[in-house]
This record gives sequence, structure tokens and C-alpha cells, in this order.
Amino acid sequence: MEIYVVKSGDTLYAVARRYSVTVEELVYANQLADPAVLSVGQALVIPQGQRAHTVRRGQTMYSIAQSYGVSLQRLLAANPSIDPNRIYPGQSIVIPAAGQDLGEIVVNGYITDGTDSTLSAQLPYLTFLSPFPYRTDMAGSLTQTFNVNTGLSEGERTANLMTITNLKAQGGFSSDAAHAILTDQTVQNDFLDNLEAKLAQGGWYGVNIDFEYIYQFDRESYNQFLARLTERMHALGYLVTTALAPKLSDSQQGLLYAAHDYAFHGQTVDYVVLMTYEWGYTYGPAMAVAPIDKVRQILDYAVSVMPSRKILLGVPNYGYDWTLPFVQGSAARGLTNVGAVTLAEQVGAAIQFDQTAQSPFFLYTDSGGSQHEVWFEDARSLQAKYALVSEYGLAGVSFWSLNSLFRTSFLVLESMYSVEKVV
Repeated sequence: MEIYVVKSGDTLYAVARRYSVTVEELVYANQLADPAVLSVGQALVIPQGQRAHTVRRGQTMYSIAQSYGVSLQRLLAANPSIDPNRIYPGQSIVIPAAGQDLGEIVVNGYITDGTDSTLSAQLPYLTFLSPFPYRTDMAGSLTQTFNVNTGLSEGERTANLMTITNLKAQGGFSSDAAHAILTDQTVQNDFLDNLEAKLAQGGWYGVNIDFEYIYQFDRESYNQFLARLTERMHALGYLVTTALAPKLSDSQQGLLYAAHDYAFHGQTVDYVVLMTYEWGYTYGPAMAVAPIDKVRQILDYAVSVMPSRKILLGVPNYGYDWTLPFVQGSAARGLTNVGAVTLAEQVGAAIQFDQTAQSPFFLYTDSGGSQHEVWFEDARSLQAKYALVSEYGLAGVSFWSLNSLFRTSFLVLESMYSVEKVV
């Protein structure tokens, strides 16, 4: 895989000819809305090197992988429907492009809408799928938030993690609901019993606890709750993961941060998801959603207090469009990464790339005369983020969220790593 940055005068046909690929391959890989229109500065993923191999007598998946110079894990990931123990002469095997092969990593993806028809295209690249089927309340009850069955992965050897939040029905996180579960023994017992009952209905590999905006004075109670929950879940054979706010130090203040004890989570649960995004957010000023210099600061602290091999780096799958100048209380418009590029094409904006943040952005003026600033993710920004996994020795990455398909993210990912499968 290569990344090509569009220059003035480029056409998709010329780019395709330059790299000996078809226009159709470029359109598919980059989800281009209009192949006739490209934006200067747009990053295009060039899919290269995927081939078909016809199995010969005596060959195994391992020997085929060796002959093409790719890892067995990458070969298996490229052929999820093939039983590696039952290949036969004449069978066609997909040989993925030889990438950097930086090793095998864990990949998690959150979804909040179980009806997305693009989910099946993303499952081959995931270790875990983490739907948000239930939220809890001050009584420890679990209320269903969407059709659980449509939100579960089927096939592709992807394991499901049940994400439980303390979200309120009207939106926003409930500090009081978390407080009740963490401090009231009866409520906590009911919560754990309800959780176990939901997990027992089948289809789950484990649980992801996403409790946010916990009162600072509940920090130790949260730790003890996690210890109890993890012991109980492990006894039942379930994996336990937690989502953590992006902290710079243990003493960081604020409702979002104070009760998240990095060191305790790291020694207690199986994996932690660092929510390393939302520097640029809906109600804030325009900036990169996950500037890599800021992300590094979080990782520097995290790996100093917890095992790096338990850390999943949060990766945003979205962008924002801010109206300028920023006014406190105003809201940016959320965009998919594909939608951001389409917008740039529609308004004729040149896409720029901030080297410090390692993120793309562009400016434009709408039909009403208002100026806008858009930040999003592309192949370059994702490649930079993925490289942090090997640099810091992390377990892998976690996408927020997979409600929309951004094929580029997976093409870049598979050019660097193979995905661990646990089922």
C-alpha cells in the first residue's frame, strides 16, 4: 500500500496509470463520491500487491505465507472464510500485499447503532466488536438501547464485548448512577447479577465498562468495584476491559479524569481503551480531533504506570466542521471522514496537512458567506497513529466508532499489522 497526495491537475485516471491499478480499485479503496473530482491535498490510498494463489499438492497456509514473504496471521486475515487446516489443491487463496509487518495487534471497534449494513465489511479487521446494548441506572438495572441481535458480530472470528455505560436516557453521563453502583452494596449486587444474566444469553466474549464523569470521591469505590467485577467475570470465563479518559498525570483534576486510576485499571483488567480523541470537539474551538503530539503525552504517562501490552489506543473515525469565528456555546457539525473529503470536493477547498498534529484540515466559505474550518482523519494521520502502537509496545487500537465505514483505515492498518483473532 502507498499513499499519494493529490496535486493540482491530477486526475484519477492519471494516478491509476502511474501506479498500475484501475480507476475502479481507487474508487473502491477511497470511497470516492465522484471519480471525476479530486481535491488538491487529498490523500489517496493506492491498493497494491494483492494476488490470488492456487493451492498445490502438499502446501499449507504456513508454507504459502513463507513463499510470499507475508506472515501467517496476515494470510489468515485475508482469507477469513477458509479453514487453514482444510485447504486442498486447486483452491484459490488471497495473498495480501506484503506490508511493514510490525506484528500482530488487538483491534477493538465500538458501535452504537446495530443496524449499520457496512459492519460486515469491517469485521475481518477486528479482534473485538464492542456494541452499546445497555445503559445502567441508580438501581443497577440494565436498559436496552438498541436491538442487541443486530449489533452482534456474526462470523469473521470477531468476539463481542458488551459495553455498559452510565449514560442517562436523555443523554449525558450520570455521576449519580455511577455513585449508586459503586457505593451501595445492594445496587452493586443487582448490577452484577443483571450483567451476568445478560451475558449468559449468549454471544458475548466479555464486557467493556465505560463509566464516565465519576465523582472524584468515588475513585477508590470504582477501583474496588472493578476488582470485584473482574474476579467474578474471570471466574465465568469472560474478558474485562475499561474505557479511560485521556490523562496526563494521576493528579489531573476534573470530573472526567479524577476517578480514573490508570495504575489500578492496568493491574486489574485485561485491556484498557484510552479515549485519545476529542481535543477538537463539538462545543470547542476548531482543532484536530486527535493531534498526535497530544496523544503522545497521554501515552507517555500511561505506559509509565500500566503494562503497555494492556493498552488499546483510541482512534477517531470522524471529523468536525466548525463555523468561524468560534463562539462559546456554538456547536460544530460532525462529519464522517469520507464526508469531509466529499465536502472539500464540493466547495473546491484544498486540503492541508498540519505536521505538528499530523492531521488534515481545510477552510472554506459557505453560500451564506460564513467561514468554516474542517478537521478529520485520512491515511496519513492514521498511519502516524498506528505507528505509535509499535513504538510504545501497545496491545493495539480501538476505533470510535464504526457506525460509518472508512475503508482507508483498514487498508492502512493491514499494511502495517496483522489482526489478532481470539475466536
